[in-house]
Amino acid sequence: MQARIYEYFSQILVQNSAQNLPQILITDDEKDSALCAEVLKFLGFKTFVLPDFRAHFGEDLRSYYDELIGISRALSAYYKCEGRKILISPVRTILNKLPTKSQLKGIKIEFAQKLNLAEFKDEILRLGYSVTQVVESAGEISFRGEIIDIFPLGGECGVRVLLDDDEIESIRHFDIDTQKSEKIELESVEIEPFLANLNKGEFESANEKISAFDSDALINDLTSLGFWFIDGFADYLQEFSAVLASPIKKDEIFAERDLSVLDTLSLIPAARKFKDLQITPNSEFFEFHKNDKITIIARNDALLAHLDLSNLSNAKILKEDFILNLISSDEIIVSLNKLIPKKRVRKSSLALDELNPGDFVVHEDYGIAKFAGLELATVLGHSREFVALIYEGGDKLLLPVEYLNKIDKYIAGGGVVSPDRLGKASFAKIKEKVREKLFVIASKIIQTAAKRELIRGVMIENTGPNYAKFIASSGFSYTPDQESAISAILQDLRSGKVMDRLLSGDVGFGKTEVAMNAIFATIKSGFSALFFVPTTLLCAQHYATLKARFDEFEIPVFRLDRFSKAKEKSEILKRLKNNEAIVCVGTHSLLNVEAPNLGLVIVDEEHKFGVKQKEKLKEKSQNSHLLSMSATPIPRSLNMALSQIKSYSTLLTPPLDRLDVRTMVKEWDEKIVKEAITRELRRGGQIFYVHNHIASMPSVKKRLLEILPNLKIVILHSKIDAQTTEDEIAKFIAGEYDLMLCTSIVESGIHMPRVNTILIDNADKFGIADLHQLRGRVGRSNKQAFCYYLIGDKTALTSDALKRLVALESNSFLGSGSVLAYHDLEIRGGGNLVGEAQSGHIEAIGYSLYLRMLEDEINKLLNQKTIISSVELKISVNAFLNSEYIAEDRLRLDIYRRLSKCENAMQINEIYAEIEDRFGKADVYTKQFIDMMMIKVLAQNIGVRAISSADVNIVITDKNGEKIRLKSPSKDDDDVLAEILVYLRKENKNV
Repeated sequence: MQARIYEYFSQILVQNSAQNLPQILITDDEKDSALCAEVLKFLGFKTFVLPDFRAHFGEDLRSYYDELIGISRALSAYYKCEGRKILISPVRTILNKLPTKSQLKGIKIEFAQKLNLAEFKDEILRLGYSVTQVVESAGEISFRGEIIDIFPLGGECGVRVLLDDDEIESIRHFDIDTQKSEKIELESVEIEPFLANLNKGEFESANEKISAFDSDALINDLTSLGFWFIDGFADYLQEFSAVLASPIKKDEIFAERDLSVLDTLSLIPAARKFKDLQITPNSEFFEFHKNDKITIIARNDALLAHLDLSNLSNAKILKEDFILNLISSDEIIVSLNKLIPKKRVRKSSLALDELNPGDFVVHEDYGIAKFAGLELATVLGHSREFVALIYEGGDKLLLPVEYLNKIDKYIAGGGVVSPDRLGKASFAKIKEKVREKLFVIASKIIQTAAKRELIRGVMIENTGPNYAKFIASSGFSYTPDQESAISAILQDLRSGKVMDRLLSGDVGFGKTEVAMNAIFATIKSGFSALFFVPTTLLCAQHYATLKARFDEFEIPVFRLDRFSKAKEKSEILKRLKNNEAIVCVGTHSLLNVEAPNLGLVIVDEEHKFGVKQKEKLKEKSQNSHLLSMSATPIPRSLNMALSQIKSYSTLLTPPLDRLDVRTMVKEWDEKIVKEAITRELRRGGQIFYVHNHIASMPSVKKRLLEILPNLKIVILHSKIDAQTTEDEIAKFIAGEYDLMLCTSIVESGIHMPRVNTILIDNADKFGIADLHQLRGRVGRSNKQAFCYYLIGDKTALTSDALKRLVALESNSFLGSGSVLAYHDLEIRGGGNLVGEAQSGHIEAIGYSLYLRMLEDEINKLLNQKTIISSVELKISVNAFLNSEYIAEDRLRLDIYRRLSKCENAMQINEIYAEIEDRFGKADVYTKQFIDMMMIKVLAQNIGVRAISSADVNIVITDKNGEKIRLKSPSKDDDDVLAEILVYLRKENKNV
């Protein structure tokens, strides 16, 4: 592909015939577009690449939001650019009519400009921006009093505009993750339109057409349907000169328009002189071609460092970002650069949707309750904000917001949750029982670690000449996470101490590749390795992977499970007995095998082994290096507590060729279900259909068979025994079934790259974190995956539920949603770490509190830190985050939560600065609440038990129960708070 593009455009440039330069280069898909762009950048063109847009007329475009933003961005930039430029577009995109130059004119706002807010809001809506509470992705804007946050389409980050009355006082960039603004002031900011800058008439006309259109979109607006109904878009194939980069397979394109237009375009001829070069260049390669003219492209010196280029007189080095690899009989152009993965939005540190009214929470003193939102209440004549918790029988507990750290979301294994009775001592008893159990667990964890500390580990070096070849033969470049995990593991193996490391990362993120690096080093150092997996299915998958990778390096790979024949088993036993360096993958059958020469034990999904098997595993691995792998991460705080005992590596970066999952929310409709299933079957894939009610599964199967009579369906759920489940999944992987009808997915640890469509019934009944995790079950290969959230009747949905589902659809939630799902997962992962035997206790108090208590016990035993006691505050002042200042409940709740978890004055000051940055100057009530939180942490630091006030009188009870009495100059709120703060600051200095 690159060779033909290079030859064609070089020729035109040499002939200096600029009039023959095409304005558009049409490719088959996004991958080809990227390859072509690299060649053209090398030749001095400014390239503008359109995304691959594959929607059909009338389709709800909320799930194509990223592509539409890409089209608006690329075309805006193209029209602004002067000089030699070219538009590169995948064929399916250019077949649509697209916005014109005049429609893409943006607006500019400047420092000191007068801004009429009502007019500006109107203009912004007509530019296609969405108004949100928190700006997290391109095309969003939020208005908060004197502050406007906007993420312009042409920008890399958000922009915060501060108004003084109607004049722009400041324009600064802000970070989407932390929502904090940067110091540098900007002169102006340009706001490009999303699709088109519409005048009032055009805006109304487009909206009328959208309202009249019969669509299955959840919300009919400009974002979901505007692209189809905005007038004035142009047919670029008629307006511009275009060429085809390669032959287009027309039978694979499903488009509304007549494809004969493609036959009228000229095709770039095949290359005659150059060929595409596909090799990882090394010193021998350059030595071999020492008489050719060579151009080496590298973005930095580090890439050149491992090549010995001192003898190369014929090489020209180009410090650029291009990726171009070509070879001819006398010339070579080779790039050492690798593709940089596109940045994924991993998180926003503000997990905003964490608590929604109706969710179950657990209070550390009173047990499980239903969260009912925030309430402003007056106590002794002063206003304060409380969190309302509903207990059994409708009893209500108002928890002062400064103690929000006492509640956590209730997460447990499932089953029916019911609130506890308020004021009953039973919760305290349960907690005490759990604490005793946890003390035993924590002691065991620490004992095991102490024992391992005393053992000398076998030294495993990794210096063999074949290691670089082994890495190169993986066929892809490692992600930065993989690289750091591998180097940490290899460091452990040669340290002389016994390794105990947990490697976590999502399915398909390359954990097995990391483990294979460790196995390679172990075998080449003359030791054997055992790889334990919980099921024969995983055993078969890992065995196939290891065999394929290790065969050319003469590393013997065996498997041992219930399908192994006696002959195979005896050969494994014999080889291990003779101290041969082999690797064997197996289920618990491998536990009874003697391996005197054992160097490394790898355990995948350890929490899925039974209690007795776990004990045996511990025995097996006590003298050898241990690497555990898990698809669920564990909470960071627990990780910190255990960091002295166990090492951790986490893989968070998805492989390069991963695509985001295309998500749609639809009302259940036969047509949609049929289309989703047939589309997947047409491309040889398989489908998950999630239905969370076991009793009605047969009727769902019957309904699916009425739609598609030849569909091969397997039903799986928790009531089916493990053996049958495993056999059925094996058949499913082998392709004997088309669709798996199951409760929330069976087996998350198994790689099923052919499953790329998931349909979720009654999606509105699931929590947002669950929906996120379910969606993550597909899209694990390089194919485009689809996720359908199906709901019963959209008119019956609450506006909140609708909002959450629509947010899921437009992928902007890749920010906070994944944090949630991740948080949820971490907590479950922490539970797995401790062991299934504890599930009863976990049900009683929820994972979050359980893990917090475990952390406390471990820290106590390790003398890490003392647990800070709680201070009782009864200060009669008005103190709360004012709802006129921060209007959205969930934002206030989030800030309350973060403030309640602060442990020192610096953390509180940081949050206070962030509040003023995001919402403008704080009002008096908000300031007083910040003072209250400052009093809380300063009092905690010196062990104060209680602080109360009435009028000007203040009483502070210290840790010994003695009372200190203070008098405030007046009974004004600010005087009372100032008096307490002066005393506490002085006492903190003396500590």
